[in-house]
Amino acid sequence: MSRIGRMPIPVPKGVTVSIKEDGVKVTGPKGELHQHFHEGIVITLEDNVLHVTRVNDDRLNRSLHGLTRTLVANMVHGVTQGFIKDLEITGVGYRVEKVGNNLKLRLGFSHPVEVSPLPGVSLAVEGTTKIKVSGMSKEVVGEMAARIRALRRPDVYRGKGIKYAGEVVRHKAGKAGKGIGVKA
Repeated sequence: MSRIGRMPIPVPKGVTVSIKEDGVKVTGPKGELHQHFHEGIVITLEDNVLHVTRVNDDRLNRSLHGLTRTLVANMVHGVTQGFIKDLEITGVGYRVEKVGNNLKLRLGFSHPVEVSPLPGVSLAVEGTTKIKVSGMSKEVVGEMAARIRALRRPDVYRGKGIKYAGEVVRHKAGKAGKGIGVKA
C-alpha cells in the first residue's frame, strides 16, 4: 500500500464533500472545486474522514493511489485556507504596480509587461518588489506564479529577475581573464 495513499483526510467543519462516479466536488468557505479521478481509485467518506483506496494492485492504480489522495487533500485545504505563492523582484529599475486586477511589470525591457490573472487567482502587490499570488486551486496558483516568473527568470551572473520567495539562486563567476589587460 502507498504510505501517502493510506492516510485519511479529515474534513473540517463548514466543508461539504460530494462523491459521484465522475469525480469529487468539495465546497467550503472560499468556494468550490471539482476534480475527475481514475476509475481504479475509490474515494469514500465516513464520519467526516475521506479514505482513498484502490480497486486492485495494477501498476497504474498503485501509481495513482498516493497522487489521488494528495489531490483530494489539496482540494480540502484550498476551499478552507487557500494557497499562496510569493514572488520577489530583484534588479535596478525592476518594479511592479497593480493596475485594476492586472499587474504592470517593469523588467528592463523597452516596454512594461502587463499580466492579467487566471480565473480563480488574485494578485496582490507589497511595496514595489513583492508579488503575492493566491487562490483556491494549488495547480492554478502555481501555474500563475510560474508564468510571472518566466517573464524574467533570475540571472545566474547578476541575480536580477523574478524569483520565488526563499529561492536560492546560485551565482556563477564571470570570465576569469576579463579585465586583467593581458595582450596576446
